[in-house]
Amino acid sequence: MAIGFLLVYWRVLVQLIAAWWTDGNYSHGFFIVPLAAYLAWERRHRFNAVRQRPQAAGLLVVAGSLLVLAAGVLGAELFLTRISLLGTAAGIVLFLWGWARLRVLIFPLAFLLLMIPLPAIVFNQLTFPLQLIASRVGESTLRFAGIPVLREGNVLILPRTTLEVAEACSGIRSLVSLLTLGIVVGHFADPRGWMRTAIALSSIPVAIVANGARVAGTGVVAQVFGAATAIGFLHEFSGWILFVAAFLMMLGVARALLWLAPPHASGRMTGWATQEER
Repeated sequence: MAIGFLLVYWRVLVQLIAAWWTDGNYSHGFFIVPLAAYLAWERRHRFNAVRQRPQAAGLLVVAGSLLVLAAGVLGAELFLTRISLLGTAAGIVLFLWGWARLRVLIFPLAFLLLMIPLPAIVFNQLTFPLQLIASRVGESTLRFAGIPVLREGNVLILPRTTLEVAEACSGIRSLVSLLTLGIVVGHFADPRGWMRTAIALSSIPVAIVANGARVAGTGVVAQVFGAATAIGFLHEFSGWILFVAAFLMMLGVARALLWLAPPHASGRMTGWATQEER
């Protein structure tokens, strides 16, 4: 069955990997698969402890997923072909092992959704508001720093230069990457579902603030040293620095949440993982 799965989805997998390689917004996809594999391996004892009850309904899930694949191929819609891949995988698990074992693997399978690039129409609907938010945060920070600035949409007009918060600077790349890290950190930090969700969602405001700070920093450098310095190597390098800073900030938020709502004694923390999960 594994061979058949690869034969059917070989082209989809090749195109998906090519998207990770060529589109910086989804380069984190290379890390999603090994992380999902680890999350599945971590559940191996629970998986084997649950009684195996194969379900014929799994074949219906597989059939439906293959229809989605066919629709995606005929309509040249890559998102459908990639989503059908996960549906087929879930259907195979259901057919071979049953509902109980599928529930054990539902989180690793759902985690794989993060590796699939969003449809262009959804992506564009997200990037433009993020561009405006980054522009507003950058404008407010520059004003606070005493630098006169006029904002027109996603364009910041400074005394010495004009900066445009382009799509690449919308912050969606760091947002998706931080959300992925937030889900992983939340998973290992606490066994409670609501706490894991809170830690993962904390990555959203952190990413927005960090990207706004990057825009403001670019404006400061442009004002002091000139636009050529601001948009060159320093601009790209600052992205990595602020991403690391944002990740550390998210860890700080996670620690604060755990301090405000510590787990019960039965799930006392040791580092990031609970004794029960270890």
